[in-house]
Amino acid sequence: MSTSAKGLEGIVAAQTAISLIDGLNGHLFYRGIDVNELAEKSTFEETTALLWYGKLPSAAQLASIQRKFALNRQIPNEVISVMLALPKHTKVMDVLRTCVSVLASYDPQVLDNSLDANLNKAVRLTAALPTITAAWDRIRNGLWPIAPSTELGHAANFLYMLTGKEPSATAARVLDIALILHADHGLNASTFAARVTASTLSDMHSAIVSAIGTLKGSLHGGANELVMRMLEEIGDLDRVDEYLQAAFATKRKIMGFGHRIYKADDPRAPWLQRLAKDLADSTGNMRWYEMSERIRKIVQAERSLPVNVDFYSASVYYTLGIPIDLFTPIFAMSRIAGWTAHVYEQYSDNRLIRPEAEYTGPMDVHYTPMSQRA
Repeated sequence: MSTSAKGLEGIVAAQTAISLIDGLNGHLFYRGIDVNELAEKSTFEETTALLWYGKLPSAAQLASIQRKFALNRQIPNEVISVMLALPKHTKVMDVLRTCVSVLASYDPQVLDNSLDANLNKAVRLTAALPTITAAWDRIRNGLWPIAPSTELGHAANFLYMLTGKEPSATAARVLDIALILHADHGLNASTFAARVTASTLSDMHSAIVSAIGTLKGSLHGGANELVMRMLEEIGDLDRVDEYLQAAFATKRKIMGFGHRIYKADDPRAPWLQRLAKDLADSTGNMRWYEMSERIRKIVQAERSLPVNVDFYSASVYYTLGIPIDLFTPIFAMSRIAGWTAHVYEQYSDNRLIRPEAEYTGPMDVHYTPMSQRA
């Protein structure tokens, strides 16, 4: 009998040409390009095209995908009506999951599972997620959603729909880089969930719903929210040492450190650290960055844990003025690029994903009549 692997650790469940994680040396590649190079030189739209099509687009191809995103940002009024009917306390990830399900009913190619149709669905879903997220934040605060712009880039448009003001070039570029860094990450839990759903030949919307539901968990997408809650709980740079010593004494988990894959620092973390510093300098709000730096130094001196992508993304988003419970939806807004690329790849060479389980229960048990049961 084969030996089971808890959490499927060490098991190769699929072949992919989309991204490669070198956990030992702390590197991440999209289609063979180092993510650091993409963060420096690319945009989210261009990186998405790379993930979908396998290579960097030409100028004409990039202009085409930018235009497609812009033209598909508006979501049906019926989806807005669904949001208006939801209780205002509904979690944002639940709204996102629900609205993607509803969008399937209004997709003109919902019954078409061809590869071309699924690329069109990927465009529409990637364009719609920022609109849903921003619209819900306004609706729950008693405000009417702001119609998306067709002139702004993907990141800038989200900040505009969220606040009603066109963001600075710095703010837009910071979010753009953050979206690039989160766009794909191998066969992580939500991507695996999407591929499992797609392997049954269910539709792309269902696969993305599966991914969103998986990302919602605090062990996956919710970690940067918990990092920011920790920073808020500490409150001030002068309280960092006291907080951490108490955490060490009680073996309390410090969010933002350690990763199941990376043995060195997460390659995305230095970029986010730099963005956090740039935002702190540009806004004059050094509080969260300085606290984060102090926490990092103390934790790594005590436990030698690598920093992960969640640690600095928390203060980056917060300094941009983004509510804490939107951090994970922003993760989804980025990872939709990778999810849809993986779903497309699964459809292209499909086999039903159906692992076996190792039975550990009792044997030779017989039915006991009700009168004889204790």
